[in-house]
Amino acid sequence: MGFREWRIRFGRGAARARLCALAFLFACACGAAQTVDWPAYGGGADEDHYSPLTEINRDNVSRLALAWTYDTGEKGNIETNPVMVGRTLYASTSTEKVIALDAATGKLKWTFDSGIRGTQPTRGVAYWTDGKQALIFAGVMNFLYCLDAKTGKPMAGFGENGRIDLRKGLRGDYRTQFIALTTPGIIYKDLIIVGGRNPETHPAPPGDIRAYDVHTGALRWTFHTIPRPGEPGTKTWPADAWKTAGAANNWGGMALDAEHGIVYAPTGSAVMDFYGGDRVGDDLYANCILALDAETGKLLWYFQGVHHDVWDRDFPAAPALYTVEKDGQSVLALAQITKQTYVYLFNRLTGEPLFPVHEHAYPASKVPGEVTARTQPEPDWPAPFGRQELTAAMLTNRTPEAHAWAEKQFSTFQSAGQFVPFTLGKQTIIFPGFDGGGEWSGPAIDPVTDTLFVGSTEMADTGGLATVPNHAGEGQKIFEARCALCHGIDRAGSGTFPSLVNVTARLPESKILDRIRHGSQRMPAFPDLDDKALAALLDFLRTPVVSASGSAASAATTHDYVFTGYKKFLDPDGYPAIAPPWGTLNALDLKTGKYLWQIPLGEYPELAEKGMANTGSEIYGGPTVTAGGVLFIGGTVYDRKFRAFDTSTGKLLWETVLPFAGIATPSTYMVDGRQYVVIAASGGRDPKGPVGGEYVAFALPASGAPEPTPAGR
Repeated sequence: MGFREWRIRFGRGAARARLCALAFLFACACGAAQTVDWPAYGGGADEDHYSPLTEINRDNVSRLALAWTYDTGEKGNIETNPVMVGRTLYASTSTEKVIALDAATGKLKWTFDSGIRGTQPTRGVAYWTDGKQALIFAGVMNFLYCLDAKTGKPMAGFGENGRIDLRKGLRGDYRTQFIALTTPGIIYKDLIIVGGRNPETHPAPPGDIRAYDVHTGALRWTFHTIPRPGEPGTKTWPADAWKTAGAANNWGGMALDAEHGIVYAPTGSAVMDFYGGDRVGDDLYANCILALDAETGKLLWYFQGVHHDVWDRDFPAAPALYTVEKDGQSVLALAQITKQTYVYLFNRLTGEPLFPVHEHAYPASKVPGEVTARTQPEPDWPAPFGRQELTAAMLTNRTPEAHAWAEKQFSTFQSAGQFVPFTLGKQTIIFPGFDGGGEWSGPAIDPVTDTLFVGSTEMADTGGLATVPNHAGEGQKIFEARCALCHGIDRAGSGTFPSLVNVTARLPESKILDRIRHGSQRMPAFPDLDDKALAALLDFLRTPVVSASGSAASAATTHDYVFTGYKKFLDPDGYPAIAPPWGTLNALDLKTGKYLWQIPLGEYPELAEKGMANTGSEIYGGPTVTAGGVLFIGGTVYDRKFRAFDTSTGKLLWETVLPFAGIATPSTYMVDGRQYVVIAASGGRDPKGPVGGEYVAFALPASGAPEPTPAGR
């Protein structure tokens, strides 16, 4: 019997959580449970990233040692949180192959290679069993595969020869659509419920949430996140917007209350992310937490976190479910983190906020055709886990030269806090930046102490709008509508987005075309571009860079305004142009809404060597907590460290350097009475850092055990 089954038997209140943990651990001590699973992405359907294991604890975690490694033989970003059931670990590679490993040794059991070269991020798989048969559901680009968990072979009776094409049934010619299942679906009874990653520019399909039969692949229900005529929410869009509007998609994963049959799906913004002249209105159900009947897809309640989003403020991760004592009663609750660093806390059955949420007025957009919302919701409590407004007093003091440069640049920006609309001809500070705050890796919750743990990236970005010149050719229009979002209107790129200046002289045209057609990591594919359009785009990329206009156009259409591109506010040496901390780890008491501790997380090794340590850094990978009082987290881009902290105090208890940055959330489980902690190490976010693809597992040293050796491919 697993821990979550014990929780169902004993109940879900805070006191009962302690009782069920004690009962479960007593059973383990008596030999009744020598194997403890990590059965789903995030640890379980409640997405709390929690394990009841205590073999590794705050008293002995400093003795943690390498147990095994598995090299995938690939180089590319792996964001997978592995699933472990029985003795088998199920995971993915950077090209979206699915692998099954012996969870105690790292030895390969099987590999599933679809024959499709995966180019998108992959965060894990979903596991289903009825006790007789076990299935693995894995996303490979636009396909959802159903595999036999024992052999890795596709189940021929599922969909079309073992797979479903998720492009089908959305809108129009499916062959011109792009969708990728980057975060695994969630299992409810005999259903696999999925969202998907959509483009962030036109054209993009709608972000429908769909449930399929696990045996046949038959579509059982669909929830339209962009309402169709006659459905609630239609009046928050222009008439007929459902025919062309796109995204409002669930890309960050879902949580499930299986006892009450409710699935919770957070959604992102509608396209185009930064200009909404063609979607004037609040745009339900973009930027929402959706509580859906898991059996039927019927909407039970919703909360919209951003009205008419033009800042890319997606709900970035699945909510975490927990139970808390409030006003003398046990409340089934939900915690939703945000890029803004707000934490929204709700009664998950009713949608009632546990702390008041109020609408606050913000300035109107001055861009022709744009109509931003008059107000935006913010929770009164808890306080945000990141800084909310960048001021001149918060600029970097790393060196006098860096500070002077930052001051000069800062004086040219539209300095603001949250929800200030972009303007033409001037950059606006976005802080927290486009990557959060909180990100796709989500929080962890200790159900015994009612504490939420979340990492935060403290990065500032800038953004703005520009007009496409009237004389622009077809290639320029395509670039500025599809490519400028990431590579910039000036093609210069920023951070992990490479420069496209003189790209046709640096890369073979065949390689450029391949990436446009198939995508690459954060870059989506553009299957709707025909040969003529691709030729026009290449012709434009051969031309010198000419700045777009910042003036207002006389009339607004979808392509009159383009985003100038994601621009991190970095100093000339490539470090954040703001004062530290540049990344933090936070512990929030869910009973009171007060923070128990906040510490910097991550550093730049070359700065640490010069005495500038504990600055914090960008974080892409979430925490996992255990009943042993330990929080495990990787995620730090530049120092490649994997760390363990005391959950009570935030004290660092152990750290090690991974072969590549661990841009993923760790899993922990027990096999034969021994607890393991495993994390995917791949790098990929640091342009100067090493990139690979390994799974690295740690455990307490076994008595008399030989030194571990890497597992073969």
